[in-house]
Amino acid sequence: MVTERFNASDIRARKGRGRLACLTAYDMPMAKCVDQHCDIVLVGDSLAMVVYGLETTRGVTLDIMIAHGQAVMRGTERACVVVDLPHGSYETSPAQAVISAKRVFDETGCQAVKLEGGEEMAETVAVIVAAGIPVLGHIGLLPQKAEHRGGFKIQGKDDEGAAQVCRDARAIEDAGAFAIVIEGTVEVVARTVTEQSGVPMIGIGASPACDGQILVTQDMVGLFADFTPKFVKRYGDAGKMIAEAVGNYADEVRNGQFPTLDHCFGVKKTKD
Repeated sequence: MVTERFNASDIRARKGRGRLACLTAYDMPMAKCVDQHCDIVLVGDSLAMVVYGLETTRGVTLDIMIAHGQAVMRGTERACVVVDLPHGSYETSPAQAVISAKRVFDETGCQAVKLEGGEEMAETVAVIVAAGIPVLGHIGLLPQKAEHRGGFKIQGKDDEGAAQVCRDARAIEDAGAFAIVIEGTVEVVARTVTEQSGVPMIGIGASPACDGQILVTQDMVGLFADFTPKFVKRYGDAGKMIAEAVGNYADEVRNGQFPTLDHCFGVKKTKD
């Protein structure tokens, strides 16, 4: 039975009331699979790597994110759908960010947008929120900016790094974000930030103390076997299952087992 869709206010109200289950989706079929189990479904710019095979998340455009956001909305009825603002669509100025966020919000019908950054993006978050568009923040390791920060490095390893993560969390919360993703951060720092924050902190490579957790679905179900990040737990081996099914299909086509007349039209069934 379909329940009313979660919105940003519902997610914010979950602070301290149980953990949030969050996953990514980039298309309608996967969105249908995760919708009834997840509180947030993120149309992440990770699709640059997962779907398009790019080396970083920086190669997708606003139009691409909108197209995937529309597909995910068609496949969901329950979850709060959040769409990433891609690199280059919001950093130039708060005015640019509002235009981009409004396009995503209006053209997809999603419940919120997400952008990366801490103190330096607080004004931008505030302006988007003031425009009536809920924002999911993202602090800690920032994939869009990793290329200019020496790679995908864990955040909060020293006192200054830890203090910066805490300042970033406070700034984005004060700017009006309804929740914040904290990625690739030393556990004790992520735990502290979660305890101090008044909005849900959603961890990925952070801490079990976070108010929720998010993973890339393709990582979690084993669609990629080449590399598994330390923070990922695999709950299935869909990649192996698909490979076996494809292999069986190819074998049957080549040896004439598929299709049979049962798979054809205009053929009378023979009596036993």
